Amino acid sequence: MSDAEDLLPPSVDPTKAALGIRRVSARNHASTRSVMMVRDHVLVTDEKETNSGPTPLEMALSSLLGCEGVIINRCAEAMQFRYTAVDMEADGEVDQRGSRGVQGVRPYFNWVKLRIRVHTEESDDRFARLTRNVEYRCPVMNLFKSAGVDVQVTWEKATPWP
Repeated sequence: MSDAEDLLPPSVDPTKAALGIRRVSARNHASTRSVMMVRDHVLVTDEKETNSGPTPLEMALSSLLGCEGVIINRCAEAMQFRYTAVDMEADGEVDQRGSRGVQGVRPYFNWVKLRIRVHTEESDDRFARLTRNVEYRCPVMNLFKSAGVDVQVTWEKATPWP
């Protein structure tokens, strides 16, 4: 089966745009700390030195893991793929000279390594199909890849949680 044949059919009408706007507001009081409002949720970012929240790049990695979780769930539902939990970790390398103005050094990740452990008893073939569809559909992963970040993903199957 080719990769295209292995992709799940769209869960929306592909001929009609399904556009959405995401809005976040923020306030920064002349420091490294910013407080964001996302709908009814408050998020804080800061730098390690003052440590009142995760750094913005740590939030980017958190967004990647959160997006993976959503897309895994959506693909699993479409496939009727049974799983009980997913454990995820992300590491990313960044050269801090980039965000401090050194020309020729990019201010974002050089690489990101993901480890995703899906607790399931599904077959290896179905697991492989799930992983291909998740990587194809995940908006945040594809944003990283489009920015030229070397995204390396290690998928594992694990014993289901009770």
